[in-house]
Amino acid sequence: MEGSTLKNQQSELQQFRLRLFVASIMALLLAGVLVARFVYLQILRHDHYHTQAEANRISILPIVPNRGLIIDRNGVVLAYNYPAYTLEVTPSKVDKLDETLDELEKIVTITPRDRKRFNKLLEESRNFDSLPVRTRLNEDEAARFAVNRYRFPGVEIKARLFRMYPEDSSASHAIGYIGRINEADLKKLDTEDKAANYRGTDHLGKIGIEQSYENELHGTTGFEEVETDAGGRAVRSLRRQEPVPGNNLVLSIDIKLQKVAEKAFGDRRGALVAIEPSTGEVLAFVSQPGYDPNLFVDGIDQTSWDMLNNSLDKPLNNRALRGQYPPGSTYKPFMALAGLHTNTRSPSYSISDPGYFMLPPSSHHYRDWKAGGHGVVDLQRSLVISCDTYYYGLANDMGAETISKFMDQFSFGKKTGIDVDGELSGINPSPEWKRKRYKQKWYGGDTISIGIGQGYNLATPLQLAHGTAMLANNGVAMRPRLVKAIQEGSTGKIKSLSGEEIRRGNFSMEHLDLVKQAMVAVTKPGGTAAVAGAGATYNFAGKTGTAQVVGIKQNEKYVEANVDERLRDHALFVAFAPAELPRIALAVLVENGGHGGSAAAPIARQVFDYLLLGKIPNTPAPALKEETEDD
Repeated sequence: MEGSTLKNQQSELQQFRLRLFVASIMALLLAGVLVARFVYLQILRHDHYHTQAEANRISILPIVPNRGLIIDRNGVVLAYNYPAYTLEVTPSKVDKLDETLDELEKIVTITPRDRKRFNKLLEESRNFDSLPVRTRLNEDEAARFAVNRYRFPGVEIKARLFRMYPEDSSASHAIGYIGRINEADLKKLDTEDKAANYRGTDHLGKIGIEQSYENELHGTTGFEEVETDAGGRAVRSLRRQEPVPGNNLVLSIDIKLQKVAEKAFGDRRGALVAIEPSTGEVLAFVSQPGYDPNLFVDGIDQTSWDMLNNSLDKPLNNRALRGQYPPGSTYKPFMALAGLHTNTRSPSYSISDPGYFMLPPSSHHYRDWKAGGHGVVDLQRSLVISCDTYYYGLANDMGAETISKFMDQFSFGKKTGIDVDGELSGINPSPEWKRKRYKQKWYGGDTISIGIGQGYNLATPLQLAHGTAMLANNGVAMRPRLVKAIQEGSTGKIKSLSGEEIRRGNFSMEHLDLVKQAMVAVTKPGGTAAVAGAGATYNFAGKTGTAQVVGIKQNEKYVEANVDERLRDHALFVAFAPAELPRIALAVLVENGGHGGSAAAPIARQVFDYLLLGKIPNTPAPALKEETEDD
């Protein structure tokens, strides 16, 4: 028994020694691994991990530049920035988003409208974007959230600059608005290699001048290097590069004149573009009705969007820039000049107007607006009374190709080159154009119709104003501009932009003077704008126009009262003043307004009276009843 016990003890001792040896070897191996890892991390990879540690310790924060101001020609601010607190949520950092928003409502007021806007932004943005759930927090709300911030990971308060348009809807179609940067904007910025300059920026220009001059307005983003603790909180600032503020834009628009023009429309739909003929500067740019651009800055709510987008009046449509309408009889001064230039008509050439024109060999009658006709009509009287028959014959004798070629110099059928995106070109029809567009031949009746600005003719109010300004400026066309000058945000240095000549008309001053004299007579007794011109202490030249919206049968009389309001004729008027040395040329369109002399010309008169005499009307321009009506 004793020998067996001794033998077992010896065996156990050997096993213990073996285990101790194995454990020692394992300990040495593990220690070797630790030493090797230590050498690898601390010596071989020292530079790499030192850089990463510094990166974790130091954060580079973008500093968003101040967006440039937009001011009118007299220094009135039309768009500026102001600071305010914003309550923002980063969806990717929040587990239960709806519950988090519900809890936030107990601390900060969040309306159903705020929730709808936030959900809309959530659909349009990336999940890791910081999105505003409430903007413009006051000091008390900011303080209440600061106390409870620990309860809401992924939610924070930020100080942001907000864009404000103090004139609300006035000149909204010219100024445009800014909106939050979306995926399409990011792709465009990446393509243009501008994404780095928009770090930390949430908004950019979406339409109008805000969009077209984005590069000038945005500025250059700065940065700040800050040291952070383990919790990511800033400890101290290490280095700072200040941002470069955006440049200020000085518009050519006179906002007081703009408001006079807008008020003159009353509740009527339409457009007005007023240009300084000698420089091309746009003095007023009206599209009625307008909209409040402030609605879009934070992301427009669904209710406001539906109201604007579904309105029958289409307030989001830029009628001045993109509205394409038959020019009607406002086309006749250009036709008269074309007839004189091509020797198709002389000043003394006259016709006997029976009230219609018949195109041989057809028996179809192209009616004049006045039943029974105007009697003997020469070139000047054709403009004063707006005789359709005269221009039916003139168009037929000139031919469509000759007309189209002559009208090209006035920018009919092509863009004027104004300094804002989105302009449409209208239509300056020709046989070649019709073949390409409709794969059809040109007929004689097509030519007859374009002679009075109907048929295939389409022009924007901007084009009509530009062409009229060219007449007023003795045949010299200046590029229309909405921005008069750019002021550097950092230095205050001003760079002028206006006064760019783009072409000179191919016609004589003698012929142009004849047309101008006739346009002055249009506003005198016996002319189609006589009522609007009555009592003026200055001379102005003009031409009324009426453009059909729907056609009528050959033997059917147009009775305005029997036609749905939105299917009635458009009213137009082009003019410049003073006639001797024009300071302003304009085009007025009143949608479904009826006759140009009664609906559109009085609006122009109010604009002229303000600019030339300083008279501020108290009421919209009245719809007048004149003795003489055009087509």
